[in-house]
Amino acid sequence: MTAQQSTPVPTGRRERVRFYLLDHETPIGKAIDIALLVLNVAFIAVFVAQTYPVSTQVRSALWGFEVLLAVIFGVEYILRLYGAKSRFGEATDSYTVVDLLSILPTFALLLVPGSVFVQLGFLRALRVIRVLRFYRFTHDAEFFFGTISISALRVLKLGLTVFVIFFTSAGLFYSVEVQANPGIAHFGDAFYYIVIALATVGFGDIVPTTVAGRWVTVGAVLTAIILVPRQAGAIIRTWTHKGKVEVTCPNCGLQYHDQDASHCKACGHVIYQEYDSRE
Repeated sequence: MTAQQSTPVPTGRRERVRFYLLDHETPIGKAIDIALLVLNVAFIAVFVAQTYPVSTQVRSALWGFEVLLAVIFGVEYILRLYGAKSRFGEATDSYTVVDLLSILPTFALLLVPGSVFVQLGFLRALRVIRVLRFYRFTHDAEFFFGTISISALRVLKLGLTVFVIFFTSAGLFYSVEVQANPGIAHFGDAFYYIVIALATVGFGDIVPTTVAGRWVTVGAVLTAIILVPRQAGAIIRTWTHKGKVEVTCPNCGLQYHDQDASHCKACGHVIYQEYDSRE
């Protein structure tokens, strides 16, 4: 059975828009997923490239490409609101809020050139949170290339979390330190500092010189301490419970038992589970 047969395309305009933005099976849905993934990478690459010393022509080309990408993401944002079942719910969704915040600095600078408001480095750094958009692609185990296991999805999310912490922290640190810190000349310097700081190596060749830079470092360390062990623990629990079945003891509440267990290994209470004796 083909994907089109198993997943009928709605007939209404709004329903079709919502369907294709969420679909991972049809050719159009896969093409949209791939295109958005590539454009997200490009949007982040432009942000990084703009922090390096380049010629006027290259900088102008990067700015034009950034505006083009911002317009495309702006259209996507509008389409998501248009096709949503609840437009208020979609507008307040965390992913959608990230989409909007990441393109606002570009539109602000485009509409009001030279504005003091958009010259604030921290506001411009909002573009770096576009990296959070990659979490939208890990919402479930369904991808444009097929379905992956829950264990693989958790490993993917852990790797993405580590990358997001490094990348976002480096972008924020660069924005608040570049004008005051002689050790920060481009994004690579900031990324190097964040990796060294979170790895607790502490070479001391780059240190924050602003209050904001210190708070960005503190926030990065706390975020890593809270999120990484939590996701890593979920992966370890999955590997530990591999080969066991999700049966709960009615007496003590212990979950996950061996496939052929007839009694709870914690309290000895009789448990019931179906299994094939031929295996």
